[in-house]
Amino acid sequence: MASISTDELDLKLLDNFNGLVVKKDLTHKLKDGVNVPTFVLEYLLANYCSTTDQEKLDKGMENVKEILKKHYVEPDQAGQVQSTMKANSRHKIIDRISVRLDPSQDKYWARLFNSNIKNANIPEHFVEEHDKLLSGGIWAIIDMEYDPEIKHGSTHYPFLVDNIQPIQLSSFSDDKIEAVIDQFSKEEWANLLLRSLGLEPTANDMTKRVKYLLLSRLIPLVESNFNMIELGPRGTGKSYVYRELSPYAQLVSGGSTTVPQLFVNNASGKIGMVGLWDTVAFDEVAGVKFNAKDGIQLMKDYMESGSFSRGGSGELTGTASMVFNGNINQSVESLLKTSHLFEPLPESLHDTAFLDRMHFYLPGWEVMKYSSNHFTTHFGFSVDFFAEFLKARRRYTYVSEFEKYFSLGSHLQQRDSKAVKKTVSGMIKLFHPFGNFTKEDVREYLEFALEMRRRVKEQLKRIGGMEFWNTNFSYIDKETQEEKYVTIPEERSGNLIESTPVKAGVGYTVSDNNGQLTLVKIETITTDGKGKLNISGTSKTEIKQNIKNAYQYIRANEKQFLPSNKSLNNYDITIQLTPMIGAELGTSIGAAIFVTILTAVFKKSSKSGLGVLGDISIGGGVKRVAKLSDSLALLSDNGAKNVLVPISNASDMGDLNPELLSKTNPLFYASAQKLLEKAIVEE
Repeated sequence: MASISTDELDLKLLDNFNGLVVKKDLTHKLKDGVNVPTFVLEYLLANYCSTTDQEKLDKGMENVKEILKKHYVEPDQAGQVQSTMKANSRHKIIDRISVRLDPSQDKYWARLFNSNIKNANIPEHFVEEHDKLLSGGIWAIIDMEYDPEIKHGSTHYPFLVDNIQPIQLSSFSDDKIEAVIDQFSKEEWANLLLRSLGLEPTANDMTKRVKYLLLSRLIPLVESNFNMIELGPRGTGKSYVYRELSPYAQLVSGGSTTVPQLFVNNASGKIGMVGLWDTVAFDEVAGVKFNAKDGIQLMKDYMESGSFSRGGSGELTGTASMVFNGNINQSVESLLKTSHLFEPLPESLHDTAFLDRMHFYLPGWEVMKYSSNHFTTHFGFSVDFFAEFLKARRRYTYVSEFEKYFSLGSHLQQRDSKAVKKTVSGMIKLFHPFGNFTKEDVREYLEFALEMRRRVKEQLKRIGGMEFWNTNFSYIDKETQEEKYVTIPEERSGNLIESTPVKAGVGYTVSDNNGQLTLVKIETITTDGKGKLNISGTSKTEIKQNIKNAYQYIRANEKQFLPSNKSLNNYDITIQLTPMIGAELGTSIGAAIFVTILTAVFKKSSKSGLGVLGDISIGGGVKRVAKLSDSLALLSDNGAKNVLVPISNASDMGDLNPELLSKTNPLFYASAQKLLEKAIVEE
């Protein structure tokens, strides 16, 4: 007896969930031939093809095809199907059915969508057995009768629902999963989730990072009022989850979106999509626009609090999560050089108050374009069962869970904190649906959440400036009091140091923490003020003192470095340190601080691809670099073309790798004055 190829996870699924799992490649094969909703196909496949026996599988596929051919109603076949019912008196169909109560007649009426039957008789016991009939309807295998004698008043209503066999689950309990989930490791469970999406977790480029990004698309389905954006290339499956996976998600394709459709119709009082769906996803968001002036404001109100008011409707609430999907048609590196990562959105959405309400920016450019090897040939949960499982998670919350172990750093404001908490909660629901997780699990999700929210804030800083300056996100382990900073990959990869002239107030250096080197970006801004110095990005006293030494040296020698009409007493200076490679900030950064303060005051750029090494004492003394070769290599490997080096390190040049010197040009300085002259771009 021939068997199909299976692995241990397949066997576990078939042992524990027979009838609720589907061999996912069969769905793709059937979808290529018929335009049938995925959950309809997978319901039938779960019933006829939950087997590893190839012969039975083939026979089951033939049965499914035959059932679809005989009973699935295509919308353009409605007239033919009604005629068949009349001719045969009975006919079995596969259709979506919903029920409404007509109080004037004290009667329930059924609607069959594809069959285009709006008033079919239905016995009340079906409504009691399947409560979803009254809230949007269900897909079902339906036995229909045609009786021309049935009348209500003087009108004939010949169509009668005789039996309903639901295709979407009419009721759901996750007891079966809870009873056996301990048999699955965390990795196995994650792989099962991916296979339930139709994806193969063992594909070559399916790294742990990519798995997390793909599964995070499910967070809006398990977490209420979660606001997410994903921008990336075409062909990465951004919209699939919201189009095919869940009957509780609504995908809005590009074009005009009306306020009544989305929020509330003032004329009828009928609430819109945010009150009817668990998730509202906007596809091709670059083309989305609102046809009413108050559309963006209502969206902002709703994304902030889950409530809104319009006209005389009073305050209304909804639990729908909001997802914004769109395409980036150029490299992220190019986009960051000229603009920001929200640039592909329509101009009307370049509103910082709107963008600040995004809890999560999924970097879609990290997700591979799908090819045949990314689609699984193994078993996963059938779509209807999986969708109900995800919906059931919305009843729980873990938003305060990480606070048992960690606290958030000083740069996170209220919206940042809320975003991080909701992301952590969503990740726990997905990976540990019944709450069995460890501190290290929570740490992993917390770092992931901080990154996704920081990506939002970094772009807001590019757009809005000072208001969003605090982006150095960190968390503190309550047990060890260790503070860890979380960066974003696009800051850590490629040439982090721009090849063009470095902007005024920006500098790159290498800090030294007891021999541990970290590539550091320094950002300095000046505003009119009274000589106040603000330092962010570190809480270490010795680093702050290192910065103050350079600052105080400039103040003490203003006549040497500043024109007569400028004084640091007239500026408030804010300095932010960001670790780009390595997480442990250290000292020996005084020379770079000196350069960024003065370029910020003069509003002058420094040389192209410039790195600055060395330290300056409070008296202006230039200190040599302890690990010149390693420091120079760290700058060079990340784009530095010119590096300012203390003259006292000239004797170390013979120890440098010739290849390093071929890529990066050391520029020596003996004093603070020479440092400034060699740093600033000559006009």
